[in-house]
Amino acid sequence: MKNILQSLRILLVLTVLTGVAYPLVVTAIARVAFHDAATGSLVKKGGEVVGSALLAQKTESPKYFWPRPSAGDFATVPSGASNKGPTSADLVKSIAERREKLGKDAPDEMLTASGSGLDPHISPASAKQQAPRIASERKLPLDRIENLIELYTERPQFGIFGETRINVLTLNLALDQPQ
Repeated sequence: MKNILQSLRILLVLTVLTGVAYPLVVTAIARVAFHDAATGSLVKKGGEVVGSALLAQKTESPKYFWPRPSAGDFATVPSGASNKGPTSADLVKSIAERREKLGKDAPDEMLTASGSGLDPHISPASAKQQAPRIASERKLPLDRIENLIELYTERPQFGIFGETRINVLTLNLALDQPQ
């Protein structure tokens, strides 16, 4: 009986330490040191949350940049790849439909879904390929759209980590700003 009571006390202490105290301390540190990331990297427009810089959003309007395709239709719970192999007739059909919609010069990344299906970034090449459509739809000079692409291009961290990329949500919000 003594061992059972001692075990229960240890269980209670460890539960409080590892299940309550530790998560609260780590969350508090994260909110102070990395506030933006710890709160979901939420993007606001006019004081209202319009999305997260970490998640792609479904955008089909020709007036905006489109993200990479999503196998899970941009839903966060069932996110993931389609697991379709190169011999899949369904994958070949999906790529052909995307190529028809985007044009024969569309970069490969715009024809295939990302691994998570929620990748918020596209390459500068994908953005530049979409620029003429957006300029035409918005009746803006193409060089204005290209300048925005350059302005919102994110370089690799410390010049070596990651790829050169553009966050689609922040670029699309910039399109809506007055000239």
